[in-house]
Amino acid sequence: MGKQILDQFDRPMQDLRVSVTDRCNFRCSYCMPKEVFGDDFPFLPKNELLSFEEIERIVQQFVHLGVKKVRITGGEPLMRRDLADLIQRLYDISGLEDIGLTTNAMLLNHHIHDLKRAGLKRLNISLDALTPELFKEMNGRGVGPEKILKNIDLAQGLGFEIKINMVVQKGVNDQEIIPMVNYFKDKGITLRFIEFMDVGNDNRWSFEKVVSKKEIINRLSEKFSLTPVERDYFGEVASRYSIGNSEVGFISSISESFCSTCTRIRLSSDGKLFNCLFATHGRDLKSPIRSGISNQELAELITNNWRARTDRYSDERHELKDVRQGKIGMSYIGG
Repeated sequence: MGKQILDQFDRPMQDLRVSVTDRCNFRCSYCMPKEVFGDDFPFLPKNELLSFEEIERIVQQFVHLGVKKVRITGGEPLMRRDLADLIQRLYDISGLEDIGLTTNAMLLNHHIHDLKRAGLKRLNISLDALTPELFKEMNGRGVGPEKILKNIDLAQGLGFEIKINMVVQKGVNDQEIIPMVNYFKDKGITLRFIEFMDVGNDNRWSFEKVVSKKEIINRLSEKFSLTPVERDYFGEVASRYSIGNSEVGFISSISESFCSTCTRIRLSSDGKLFNCLFATHGRDLKSPIRSGISNQELAELITNNWRARTDRYSDERHELKDVRQGKIGMSYIGG
């Protein structure tokens, strides 16, 4: 393993997020609104998706280049058949220290034992409300929170490390902030509040719909005692606070950009590399892999791509109060 690969702002490449599908069983309005992603939406055909062998090969090169953490995303990754097989392949890669999975947990009970046997230990679970009617409306499928909460309990009972991700939208689910904290702090599970972001082009985002980290802290401070927690590593996204025997975190891309410490790169399910969650285009790896590129050439493609990186969209959005058009959709690129 060589020395760290740095981009144009001296940010190291440390974290890889791998989307395994662009499909999802929910239709959350901030990600895959059902009026856009209808029953006839043209999702990627199977032959355009990277195979598990291709994903394994790509991840191996990233690990050789210094990446130590991988998160599996989607779409909803549990909709990819035999996902535990991929987890096992990745855990067998020497030098890879951490693998996480982001999921809405709807299908978790069907796969959790296979995932545990494959070595998975960490889950990020998306849940935006506890009130049944509100959650049913937000996920666009009429699914209540009871099944998700039951699957969270199942995962916790099996020893998984769990974080809950809540995307907060003003006038939509911000009234759920306090109930969510009360529920998860009593279980010792970290709850992370995510500022509503302008990912993709379909979620009708505006600054007016954002509930900022500062606003949420002010609300929480009226009910709870919050103590700041030191960041664990360079590039950690969430700012964290202890609250009783648990923690809450804040991912504040809108009000407090963290572009200067961003160490994440994303691989789409059809093999494109994206240097930023808000990117408009990516670098194709699938075509050269299927054309017979060597591992050394693949590593050079990855290295040169990162070294040319200048992305700092959240900084620019904040400085210019301007929203980029034509961004890649969240369901395609992963969170």
